[in-house]
Amino acid sequence: MISNLETKECHFILENNYIGHLGYIFQNKPFVVPITYFFDRKNNIIICYSGEGHKITAMRKNNSVSLQVADIDTVNNWKSVLVHGQFELYFGSEAKAYLHTFSLGVKDVITEQEQLKPDHISDFSSKIYKEEIPFVFLIKIDGITGKKRIH
Repeated sequence: MISNLETKECHFILENNYIGHLGYIFQNKPFVVPITYFFDRKNNIIICYSGEGHKITAMRKNNSVSLQVADIDTVNNWKSVLVHGQFELYFGSEAKAYLHTFSLGVKDVITEQEQLKPDHISDFSSKIYKEEIPFVFLIKIDGITGKKRIH
């Protein structure tokens, strides 16, 4: 049977994962791409970063986005969360502070979930380029929904 997740269950899934699928619109077409994220529950935001490219260009034009995160054990045992929100791009000291929060948060999730101790952001994300400053962005959360199937 499929049922709704309570808000606290949705938050638990978001807090205990760091890879999701970012949905955005470009030229009236939906796109979905995997992305590393950190859920900042205290501020009700998702922190992400990216190199310059398609998704940044698209989200600058249409800032309505979604993030889907799933815990899947089997076809009959899964939980899925969908976040709807608004893309906001940050620069300078604000971006640096958010990137620091992102890095520490993802390291904590990896340490807890995978019993690994990453030293640097490049250990869990490939978007840091030596010559390029990453774009740091937030998803300001408008709503969170979730479903589960436990058999």
